[in-house]
Amino acid sequence: MNIIKKSLTVVGVVLIVCFSLQAQIPAPPQQQSVAITGATIYTVSDGVISDGTILFDDGKITAIGTGLEIPENAERYDATGKYVYPGLIYAYTNMGLTEIGAVDVTSDFNEFGQINPNVRAEKAFHPESEHIPVARSHGVAVSLSSPSGSTISGLSAAMLMDGWTWEGMTLRAPIGLMINWPMITGTDNNARNQLEEFKQAFDNARAYKKARSVSEEHRIDMRWEAMIPVLQREIPVVVQANNARQIREAITWAESENLRLVIVGGRDANYVSDQLIAKDVPVIVTPVITSPGRPWQGYDEVYSHAAGLHKAGIRFAVSGEYGSANAMRLRHHAATAAGFGLPEDEALKAITLYPAEIFGLSDRIGSLEIGKDATLIVTDGDILDLRASVEQMFILGRKIDMADKQKNLFERYREKYRQLSDE
Repeated sequence: MNIIKKSLTVVGVVLIVCFSLQAQIPAPPQQQSVAITGATIYTVSDGVISDGTILFDDGKITAIGTGLEIPENAERYDATGKYVYPGLIYAYTNMGLTEIGAVDVTSDFNEFGQINPNVRAEKAFHPESEHIPVARSHGVAVSLSSPSGSTISGLSAAMLMDGWTWEGMTLRAPIGLMINWPMITGTDNNARNQLEEFKQAFDNARAYKKARSVSEEHRIDMRWEAMIPVLQREIPVVVQANNARQIREAITWAESENLRLVIVGGRDANYVSDQLIAKDVPVIVTPVITSPGRPWQGYDEVYSHAAGLHKAGIRFAVSGEYGSANAMRLRHHAATAAGFGLPEDEALKAITLYPAEIFGLSDRIGSLEIGKDATLIVTDGDILDLRASVEQMFILGRKIDMADKQKNLFERYREKYRQLSDE
């Protein structure tokens, strides 16, 4: 009887979650040329254009500058007094992989076991997540959705914030193999075993790759098959590590395995800057708005972390918290870094161009250039000024509906109190 009650409870929770999801209507493919005129355009890669025009057609930017000839059939978007930026990139998140943290059945970013290289984030991505339109409202156009939890958690994917299916929303996948580097302290044999287990996994993957190259009839193992792009340096290993010892160990290991390496977190990165620079290892700073990890550190230790990386010459990008519910705070993290020493143009690049470059996406996104995707935002102010609002987003030239649950609730309760005041 108790089992039946528990089963009914789980079914009820699932139904509540499903019915609470607001139906999203993705934008259709771009049908005609679009011209955004009169804007201050932040190209990110090539300066700022005042009173500029940006043209795009078939999802690609075709012209950008001043005094451009606009095609007669183009749809005009008057952005006089507005600002245009590339769509923001959320560099480390479980966007689309979870809905309600307290309800396990709505989360799919952590698999059982410690060695899960064959997990693919895009295949678990939920296109109708309520977090997606909220992220769009705050400028996030692309999320680098990543599994987590295991020592080898799986493959991350660059996902567009609009579309009917995960296939249509996948910009590029895979883009990295996610690894949580064990923190070994004292006689922590469990962490040591995890470290040896994942190192053994790479040995197995290399042996498998060699066997497959000799004979295509060799039995396919999806775990090791998924690691071949990593071994061939097509995509990096993305290692979650904060402690200086963890970072040094990861750098040494990646060099010995001839792998491309990206560090996520990197709280102690400034203490090992020489190694990071020598090996050209980039760091994804996440998060910025948080307290220091040690009692002797100053209150601004994390706030100024990105500025320290920039000053040291370490390649970096800025991300927010891992949880997708905090996507609205991505630009807050960049703005905080700017408030504590990071130049504003670097802060903007840290949430646009730099993550695109680190993960091999800069041929399509991250800056506004002819030939790149028309994935951009229009704002009523400086994107790093938290008073500014994102008025419109275009993804692959498609004009996106900017409604979201938070806006709907705001209008709902504003009307409630308007009605109460009339009584």
